[in-house]
Amino acid sequence: MKTIRQILAGKTRPLVTVSPDDRVFQALQVMSDHNVGAVLVVDGENLVGIFSERDYARKVILLGKASKETLVREIMSDRVLYVTPDRSVDECMALMTEKHFRHLPVLDDGKVVGIVSIGDVVKETVCEQQFIIQQLEKYIAG
Repeated sequence: MKTIRQILAGKTRPLVTVSPDDRVFQALQVMSDHNVGAVLVVDGENLVGIFSERDYARKVILLGKASKETLVREIMSDRVLYVTPDRSVDECMALMTEKHFRHLPVLDDGKVVGIVSIGDVVKETVCEQQFIIQQLEKYIAG
């Protein structure tokens, strides 16, 4: 099974971050520009939170706040669970499933090095299963 480091190495998109002092509207624009569902919130080089479409829907729209006036720090998820690059895809899939997360930041020695989505780990899991099926078919065929 692949590690998260291997998944990150195959990603072509740059890491997308916002500041906790950015307005929610700015963060949404960044997410739209990069076609992502979540961004890491960093203060300098420190991870301080994650902001997702879910945060926006639940903490801005449903509460009647204005995205052009609300700061990211006011609604971001600041209790962020993260993984290290040496974790396996299976471990991340289990963690994301158990905790109902769609995005996991990746930190190496305390430094943000990437983010993986549920789509990333599902894609890798499917590829791994397809490979195993092909190997079994070859074995059975002789």
